[in-house]
This record gives sequence, C-alpha cells and structure tokens, in this order.
Amino acid sequence: MQLSDRVTGAFLVVLGGAAALSGSRLPAVPGQDVGPAAFPMLIGGGLVLCGVLIAFGIGHNFEVTEEAEEDTAPSGGWFRRLAGLRALVPPALLLFYVFAVDLLGFLPTAALIVFTAAMALGARPRLAVPIAILAPALVHLVFYKLLRVPLPAGLLPAPW
Repeated sequence: MQLSDRVTGAFLVVLGGAAALSGSRLPAVPGQDVGPAAFPMLIGGGLVLCGVLIAFGIGHNFEVTEEAEEDTAPSGGWFRRLAGLRALVPPALLLFYVFAVDLLGFLPTAALIVFTAAMALGARPRLAVPIAILAPALVHLVFYKLLRVPLPAGLLPAPW
C-alpha cells in the first residue's frame, strides 16, 4: 500500500505540531536561557516544514525513478549484492563514532561520517565534501554555544 505525498506530508505536519505544542508546555529551568522546551519545539518545527514541503511536492522531481535507477546500475549481480549492504552503513558509522570520537575529536569524526553517509546515499563528491566540512562545524557550534554541551576536541579543536 502506498500513501500519497499529501497524506504523508499532512501526517508529518500534525506530528510536528504535536511535538512543538507539547514541547512548549515544558517548564523553564531557572537561570538558563535555553530550557527543555527548545529541542522538541525545534524538531516539531522541522517536521512541520518537511511535511509542508512533502505535501506540496517540492523536490519531487529530484527523485530518481526505479527504471532510471536500473538503467544506471551495472548489469552484474555483485553490484546488487553490494548495494544491499548499504543498510549496514548507518550502524557501522554509529560504531565508528563511538570508538573514534575520543581519539579524533568531534569535528574530524563527524566530517568522515557525513562524507561516508553522503557517498553511500549517492551524492557526488562535489556536494559531499562541502557538506562534510560545514555540517559538523554547525552542529558543534550549536552544541557548544547554544546548548553548552562540550564535545570531544581530539586532534582538531574547534576555534570557538
């Protein structure tokens, strides 16, 4: 059974709205600018935005159809077997993070993870490299400045 994009998008809008609404009702922590309500409201807002984009079909033409995907794949059976192993990439990257973050630090570890995930999902290196550089820096900045959560410095400490 396949659901239309409008139904899926509407579900995400409702889910995100519920998360933001319930997050906004959390009590503030005295003496802190950012309380426990910030994260659920941020996630809820992101879900609402993604749901609206999905419902209106924005980005739908970027999807590759199955016929086009089969045309670009090599005809050998080994490629299909290796393509099935892509499901193991997220848990492998999570294990890599657990074991490498203390030694390498957050920035290099996260950059390697983002680059590997992007390449496994089919991104071109021209797009994967800038994302692998910018995304970990942005995440580190949010954790360090906004949430005041220290992340491992390792070999490459953050400049802030």
